[in-house]
Amino acid sequence: MISIKSRTEIDQMRKAGEIVAVALEKMREAIKPGVTTLELDRIAEEYITKCGAIPSFKGYKGLPGAIDYPASICASVNNEVVHGIPGLKVLKDGDIISIDIGVCLNGYHADAARTFPVGNVSSEAQRLIDVTRQSFYEGIKHAVIGNRIIDISSAIQDYVEKNGFSVVRDYVGHGIGTKMHEPPQIPNYRTREKGPRLQSGMTLAVEPMVNQGTYRIVLLDNYWTVVTADGKLSAHYENTIAITDDGPVILTKLL
Repeated sequence: MISIKSRTEIDQMRKAGEIVAVALEKMREAIKPGVTTLELDRIAEEYITKCGAIPSFKGYKGLPGAIDYPASICASVNNEVVHGIPGLKVLKDGDIISIDIGVCLNGYHADAARTFPVGNVSSEAQRLIDVTRQSFYEGIKHAVIGNRIIDISSAIQDYVEKNGFSVVRDYVGHGIGTKMHEPPQIPNYRTREKGPRLQSGMTLAVEPMVNQGTYRIVLLDNYWTVVTADGKLSAHYENTIAITDDGPVILTKLL
């Protein structure tokens, strides 16, 4: 069942979203050659807890056989699509890194992701980052009352494929609120199901995951980290949005 949020609840999610947005900005400032993904996780967790919030991802239960997620961010480098676990991996000049952060404040979650260049990246890597970001904005142009989920999904897919990239099929966006993952699912591609009509008060995490090559992916043995099947680059861009009478409002941005 899809949860419809009141204005008060959306305001609570916006406060959580502001923490996410600042944490991502801190990531942008810290990302450079020589930094480990574990250090990035430390910076993010320190800021989140300083704000009186809880990292939504830490301790999250995954697939059977997986450990509970051990970090506050997902840090996915180069061909890692999502759910890269922070560790001693050292970032190198020319890498790209996707950072996904979830925050829970006063019982309400917000979730966002960005892909950042590390030092000097190739023009094609930068184009992948840019197209992934813009595909999100192309999608939410259709996040208006009366439309369906498929209208968002179709716009994302069309923009990505027009630019020569592919959208991941196995992982999708989601509703969000008092739980990190709520109905409905939000694919980044057309499906047979059109999805529910959008209503004022819906809160959604829209998150295109875009691959340089094939959309096919592989799940690593840790049961968390997802990589591209062909080893090519992947990028990720996500915001938590609210459907309102005045159109979509991004809750995970700097004010």
